[in-house]
Amino acid sequence: MTSLQLSAKEEMVEKFLDAAARGDLSQVSVLLSHVPSLINQTGYSGWSALMLAARNGHYHVVEALLSHGCDKFSVNSSSQTAYDIAKFWGHRHISNLLSRTDDGSRRVLPGSDLSRQENYFSRETLDRLSGKRTDKVWLETKQSDPDTVYLLFSSLSPMVSSSEEDGSAGQGETKLCRFRYEAVKDLLQKPATVLIFLGAEKREKPSSSQTQERAQEPPVWFAISTDEDAAQLLKRCTEKNCSFPKTPNRDLLKLNEEEAGIVAQARSVLAWHSRYSFCPTCGSSTELEEGGYKRSCLNSDCRSLQGVHNTCYPRVDPVVIMLVIHPDGNQCLLGRKKVFPAGMFSCLAGFIEPGETIEEAVRREVEEESGVKVGPVQYVSCQPWPMPSSLMIGCLAVAISTDIRVDENEIEDARWFPRQQVIDSLFRGARGALVVPPRQTIAHQLIRHWIGMNSNL
Repeated sequence: MTSLQLSAKEEMVEKFLDAAARGDLSQVSVLLSHVPSLINQTGYSGWSALMLAARNGHYHVVEALLSHGCDKFSVNSSSQTAYDIAKFWGHRHISNLLSRTDDGSRRVLPGSDLSRQENYFSRETLDRLSGKRTDKVWLETKQSDPDTVYLLFSSLSPMVSSSEEDGSAGQGETKLCRFRYEAVKDLLQKPATVLIFLGAEKREKPSSSQTQERAQEPPVWFAISTDEDAAQLLKRCTEKNCSFPKTPNRDLLKLNEEEAGIVAQARSVLAWHSRYSFCPTCGSSTELEEGGYKRSCLNSDCRSLQGVHNTCYPRVDPVVIMLVIHPDGNQCLLGRKKVFPAGMFSCLAGFIEPGETIEEAVRREVEEESGVKVGPVQYVSCQPWPMPSSLMIGCLAVAISTDIRVDENEIEDARWFPRQQVIDSLFRGARGALVVPPRQTIAHQLIRHWIGMNSNL
């Protein structure tokens, strides 16, 4: 009986995907009205109905699927979104539709196709409610609210639970462990505990039926960093396979998009607190204020208390990361560090120096690391990177010289890679001499953006 039910479900999904691929809006609408859960189902190679409709240029089907709330940010096995597919196949009217925000405004700059990508760590799941950070009474009330969510951090790593699939560790889903007040209230009393107010859960606009009564306030979230032994903290969790990730650069990329954005916020602020326990101006002790978004010196004579100082607030380090394009337009410059996995090459990157523009930082870093001189620079998109607290500013740059002279103190190798080799690695999984960074990195998105810039097949 179970196998028959499974076959019937598979048949329904196949019929739905086929209707979307053929542009049969009537059948798509009928099937969704009977089985709404079909909306994000996928078939071969992870292709959804939205992707198939985008591939074949069926604008009205794409429009209908979006109106039913389908996930336009999901990716297939080749890490392509429906936007990527529509753009690659030259369906500009569909790619324009997919690039709009929920309020109908365009997510691109006039005359360009930039900034459409929502990068990993970038999704704002919570409303930060920065205006509430100075309201001590409200914050204290919310701390003991039974609906409030707490995340536990140890050595800047969040407690997560994972489900192992096919017997392979690390292949399952990774989720944040969520705690309530009763489970952590003893930690809140410890002097060494750092508590960060993250914000309130975002909710959809209330429907007309809800206007007669005030909707209940959404749950708020806090992050806790404690010096309690990690093994003891893990005993508080009732879920299976709980742990604190030991290699954040890899393990935090296993979270879903919503939780990754929350971790980016929490980990960056906690990392700042771990470095600023004492006043960097006079060396005195500091205290937390404004929900964890400010540290004030306890020395009343300290000049940091006069005016605004960036030592008082969490800092973000701007980093340029750039894909350098060969003057012929068909090659890109990628480099690798010794710590990279075998065969992996990525975009060059470096910190912006004081008094330096983004464009000049791109030119300086590229020349320092590879010896290649750069001319025009164009911003594409950015990505928070909580390792510990950077903002990756993604750019495309055009080379005006092509000879490579690697600074081995920075990277161990740099090469020009032809477009076809990059396509084979990016979309077809061909390993060979090139492995591109994972899709959660802005380097991956910059490479994919370049590949799709002139595609109109």
